[in-house]
Amino acid sequence: MMLSHTVPIVPLYAAALAVLFLGLSVRVIAYRRRERIAFGSAGDLELERRIRVHGNFAEYVPLILLLLLIAESRGASVLGVHAACVLLLLGRLAHGIGVSRSASDDVGRIVGMTGTQSAALLAVGLIVSTYI
Repeated sequence: MMLSHTVPIVPLYAAALAVLFLGLSVRVIAYRRRERIAFGSAGDLELERRIRVHGNFAEYVPLILLLLLIAESRGASVLGVHAACVLLLLGRLAHGIGVSRSASDDVGRIVGMTGTQSAALLAVGLIVSTYI
């Protein structure tokens, strides 16, 4: 199966997101080593927080990147693809920072999830727009 258009935009953002994902992974691994927790969270709230930041990233980003890749390959608006990618990247940064802070700091988490879900909706809209 050949793509109908080249995809120069999404791979660049995917690479940036991969670096962020690796950073989140290292945060979990480093904490596990320091606290000597091999499996699970052992009830450690800080480790649970780090695991969820990492896990939430893994739950959302692959699907949204796939949607963006489909949109770009179908010839969706270049500006729209960039906008969705920036929303996703900034949303994931904000979410990571927000959830990594104390439980009373919900701003980063809310901004992050809003950015992430907005990126997903924009990606869907971009795909639909290629059929209109």
